[in-house]
Amino acid sequence: MSLTPRPILEAAALSKVFKGPSSLFSKPKIVQAVDRVSLRVWHGETLAIVGESGSGKSTLGRLLLQLLSASDGDVFYEGENLKQFSAEQMKKLRRDLQIIFQDPFASLNPRMTVEEIVGEPLWLHNIVSGKADRQEKVRELLTTVGLPAAFSNRYPHEFSGGQRQRIGIARALASSPKLLLGDEPVSALDVSVQAQVVNLLESLKQQFGLTMIVVAHGLAVIRHMSDRVAVMYLGQIVELARTDDIFDQPLHPYTQALIASAPLLTPGVKRPVPLLQGDMPNPANMPTGCRFHTRCAYATDECRLVEPPLETVSDNRMVACHRWSELQRDRTSVLVPPPSAAFTLRRALFEQASQSRLSLSTPTSTQGTRP
Repeated sequence: MSLTPRPILEAAALSKVFKGPSSLFSKPKIVQAVDRVSLRVWHGETLAIVGESGSGKSTLGRLLLQLLSASDGDVFYEGENLKQFSAEQMKKLRRDLQIIFQDPFASLNPRMTVEEIVGEPLWLHNIVSGKADRQEKVRELLTTVGLPAAFSNRYPHEFSGGQRQRIGIARALASSPKLLLGDEPVSALDVSVQAQVVNLLESLKQQFGLTMIVVAHGLAVIRHMSDRVAVMYLGQIVELARTDDIFDQPLHPYTQALIASAPLLTPGVKRPVPLLQGDMPNPANMPTGCRFHTRCAYATDECRLVEPPLETVSDNRMVACHRWSELQRDRTSVLVPPPSAAFTLRRALFEQASQSRLSLSTPTSTQGTRP
């Protein structure tokens, strides 16, 4: 009898609600940042969580690492519910679960040297004993991420963005973690540096046998470094599949729109799916039914009224769409959704301003002659 492998990390109906300020005459606004998300992360894989800003992907990542407390639901690590962990157990858990923050300029203490920053986890978790051993381990970690060991005595302000992010990666590796979460680890870097950091993360994953979760808002960053992709929209997962399946045959209209929105390398090539148009609804005022129906060209009355479940459609593939099978049968019918009311208003204001500038720049004729 074969045993089913156990995931290293699992979320079960995970939810997070943020409450805004209230007043005497109004109730506090409630934002459902993550809504009943369930997923599994397997040993040795790289899972990418993608979506637009405000989709809840970063919040989900922090919930998985217990950097935020969930409003509802559970997180399991190696089969154990983290809600039942004591403070001492949670401290030990921090060694296994580490994060690379988005902004390398804000995530490093400017008053600490690189040696103190990278060596802090070694001291907190009693990984090495003695200052000399800690200094040697810091130099080893810096070399591992492609930085000279001599940088250990410098301060964060002396480095570029890419170098600071490498320092953050070295700090995350200091505790010898089993799982590493990258919260948009390259979005704050120059394009020329992004590929270097992505290649470094992929190399470290192979070298140390890491499991990785990468949060990103661009599909191009994760295409060549992830095994599976979870697509999020307004706090929910709308599609979950292998990376090749996501890019070769996206099922959900939102996934299709994200892929179509990526820049094309070949000019003049017609896009096979519609571009994403309109604005994301206010998270404090969620639409009924499918949350994507306000921006979807294929929405029906069922989509507007009934929320689609996240159903398994094939091996290792899930999608939350009422019409996914129908749309797959007829991929030639590409519809372009109408512009949103906000876009139409902005366009009208732009045209009005353009006409005003044109009228001011046109010389007016004068009658008569000067005295």
